[in-house]
Amino acid sequence: MNIRAAVDPLVTAKVIGDVIDKFVPAAELTVQYESTPEANGCDINPSSAVRKPHVHISGSRGSPNYTLVIVDPDARRPSEPTFREGLHWMVINIPEGADASEGKELMPYMGPQPPSGIHRCVFVAFKQKGVLEIVKTRPVERQNFITRKFTGENELGLPATALYFNSQSNQKSKKK
Repeated sequence: MNIRAAVDPLVTAKVIGDVIDKFVPAAELTVQYESTPEANGCDINPSSAVRKPHVHISGSRGSPNYTLVIVDPDARRPSEPTFREGLHWMVINIPEGADASEGKELMPYMGPQPPSGIHRCVFVAFKQKGVLEIVKTRPVERQNFITRKFTGENELGLPATALYFNSQSNQKSKKK
């Protein structure tokens, strides 16, 4: 895995900074809506992301479990992110090499619904130290979620991998 190639798009898009701290990738994340795997920085129409994606995390040895968090750091509007971060999905205890659907969902999936402007939808996976039996400060609301705070309270550390795409309400077509 080329570390720089995996992290550079996240730096350029300010995902590293706005949502997460700089990290060294320790796993690979595959996100697939419909039939095409997504790549960092691609554009996805909200209508293409209504149903939860297939998310696969792989790369570590030793059968770790992962926590997956999907957030919109641009909620409500990119120029005024007053709901930063909007939580779109949270799944814990995802077995390494498995689809996220095999983990325990703490916040049901909600696809991107940007009211205006271009929004980043950020997928972040954290390697767990073991099975999470109890989650400290389990999220009950979607708005004003703070990824760093949640991961700190639950001792998840830096991300193992991350990926983001862009979405806006008036997109006419899906571009890669």
